[in-house]
Amino acid sequence: MKLITFEDIKKLNIPVDQYYNWTVEMIKNKSKSILPPKISIKPYEGVFCNVMPSFIYNENSDYEGVKVVTRYPERIPSLESKLLLLNAKSGEFLALMDADWITALRTGAVAVHSIMLLAKKNFKTIGMIGLGNVARSVMYTLLELNKDREFIVKLYKFQNDEQLFYERFKEYKNVTWKFVDTYEEVIKGSDVVISCVTYAPKDFCNDDDFDEGVLVVPVHTLGFTNCDLFFDKVYADDTGHVCHFKNFDKFKKYAEVAEVVNGLKPGRENDKERILAYNIGISLHDINFAAHIYEMLKDDENILNIEMKNPTEKYWI
Repeated sequence: MKLITFEDIKKLNIPVDQYYNWTVEMIKNKSKSILPPKISIKPYEGVFCNVMPSFIYNENSDYEGVKVVTRYPERIPSLESKLLLLNAKSGEFLALMDADWITALRTGAVAVHSIMLLAKKNFKTIGMIGLGNVARSVMYTLLELNKDREFIVKLYKFQNDEQLFYERFKEYKNVTWKFVDTYEEVIKGSDVVISCVTYAPKDFCNDDDFDEGVLVVPVHTLGFTNCDLFFDKVYADDTGHVCHFKNFDKFKKYAEVAEVVNGLKPGRENDKERILAYNIGISLHDINFAAHIYEMLKDDENILNIEMKNPTEKYWI
């Protein structure tokens, strides 16, 4: 079994368009895969441990795996994840992988996919709340895929994160940056609102702060439950992961993103619709990313192999 570290993955320097295509690939093939709802343990306020299994279909081979992601607010970074990859046909354990890079990049790619699919035509002004690694992944993916478009990006000011975020992306000359003090300033006047906060005890804004035509992408699903009740459409990456939401039965119109991509359900139909996209974060993308990365690294002699020394007898007790 391979032990694949964060540095092993980072050194691959995988291009944005390549991992974005992995995201599109998995969304299109979602119906061929098996995705149980994740198991979430929340032992303390603001702390969680999520266990996320899935099986993915691939033209050349089948993979399955389990990702475990934890959040401890006092830890830096607060989110950490690991992934176990298996050969679905033989049951062989292929790799134990650091999943921090995978989690951040696939989350950013999925959010950008929803923006490109569901935002109104010629969207320009983007409001952002929560400016950690996932937000950086969203912005990096969006800007790399849209170098010929002009954007206005409003950043919510918090503990100097907005300045660090700006420093990371100031090289992009197609962006005008604004720092704002309130959630209302972030949301009002924005074509797209992206929230990457991992903890929000209540909703961010009142109903009348959301303009016609806005697309809201709460990456970790928090802070916008009031939108459930009056937005024109709600989309999610998997029904099994959102059907327990307290307002699920009150959504005006609901569909999975994969249904839109495959032409089974309509997406945005006009520039006045208010749309909410719950990209809950499904492990199909993690396992698909991991499978592609494993194929790139499986013959690398510098990758550490570990022997678990499992029992060889049928009966061993």
